[in-house]
Amino acid sequence: MAGVGAESTGMVSVLILTHNEEINLPDCLKSVAWSDDILVFDSFSSDRTVEIARSLGARVQQHAFENYGAQREAARNLGGFKHEWVLAVDADERVDGELADEVRAIAAGQSTHAAYRMRRKDFFQGRWIRHATLYPSWFVRFLRHRQVRYDPREVHEYPTVDGTVGELKGHLLHHSFNKGLDEWWTKHRAYSGAEARAELAALRRGGLDLVGLFDWRDPVRHRQALKALSFRMPARPVLRFLYMYVLRCGLLDGGPGYRYCRMLAEYERLIVRNLRNLKSVEAEP
Repeated sequence: MAGVGAESTGMVSVLILTHNEEINLPDCLKSVAWSDDILVFDSFSSDRTVEIARSLGARVQQHAFENYGAQREAARNLGGFKHEWVLAVDADERVDGELADEVRAIAAGQSTHAAYRMRRKDFFQGRWIRHATLYPSWFVRFLRHRQVRYDPREVHEYPTVDGTVGELKGHLLHHSFNKGLDEWWTKHRAYSGAEARAELAALRRGGLDLVGLFDWRDPVRHRQALKALSFRMPARPVLRFLYMYVLRCGLLDGGPGYRYCRMLAEYERLIVRNLRNLKSVEAEP
């Protein structure tokens, strides 16, 4: 077996960022147990995350958290991965069987791509919320770790890829409510502040990615362009609800879909309020 840092072909390393993930980590690790190199890159958890990771065969490194982009870049540089290909998974995500088979086949083959994007299925109240979660949303998570880099974004980090990006058929299964609604709101209140700061910076830069608005061939760029457009829309919480519940057919997700769309509208309201507060501070003499 190759040692850490001595890359071998045909296998896949797995990266999992963690902070107090003792609830989620066991199932996440079980879904990637086929990998012989699993790195839990932990930001000094105070629960049993590190103990669980080691007991289930993962290696652990700890690194102080600054923001999500910086943490992924630190893991990329410090991880000492065995293999060229790395699958990045969040602790509240599970890798389905189709995705596991795909990434191993790619690592064993002769792919010309530098990275691959994949879709995610989000679960709420025991069911997959297909319509109210913007499915299919695409995330670049399988990559040749030497051919990407992450900018220090506070939230919603995207890798810059040196090369072409392919697409995978398999899914990540996302269980973001395993810790309960209170934990979800705590996390999203923090996200709303980061989102507001990112919006303010984008508004300062000015301009829109007009090409990206119509670039359906690159779903990540298309989604970013739509998000930038939304920064400039009035009545955003109401529009967010109507867009998700009516235009994206969240109503077809039943009661959980309605509740989820209401939560997204409230999250949008938090972002708008934080953005307004930032602007008022800037305007002070």
